[in-house]
Amino acid sequence: MNIQQVTTKEQLEDAFLVRNIVFVEEQQVPVEEEIDQFEDEATHVVLYDDENKPIGAGRVRIVDGIGKLERICVLSTSRKNGAGGLIVEKLEELATKEGISKLKLNAQTHAISFYQKFGYEVVSDEFMDAGIPHVTMIKEI
Repeated sequence: MNIQQVTTKEQLEDAFLVRNIVFVEEQQVPVEEEIDQFEDEATHVVLYDDENKPIGAGRVRIVDGIGKLERICVLSTSRKNGAGGLIVEKLEELATKEGISKLKLNAQTHAISFYQKFGYEVVSDEFMDAGIPHVTMIKEI
């Protein structure tokens, strides 16, 4: 697998393709909620498999001095092999390069244990986002 910071229109389209499959098709998130007004200000990453096909994506934005990890996803056929971890680690690395010392994300509740493996802690009650239960998690780096 090969993870890259998005620098071209084609890479961004690859990231959007994965996000569309996971969030819009699989999880039934309305497309108008999935692609939002923050796309241009975010730093995106895309994960490719060994055949250079996009299999994962994510983005990070700096919000009030905190790195906010968002839209982390992996195609169902590529889960459970470390793909999600590569995305989290790359987004954390990008935030660290910006001088960020605190990270935040809104995790779907089924993914809480995944993010806890990376040191994130739940700091909110459960809430609904796009019809899916979430919690806010933070990590000091």
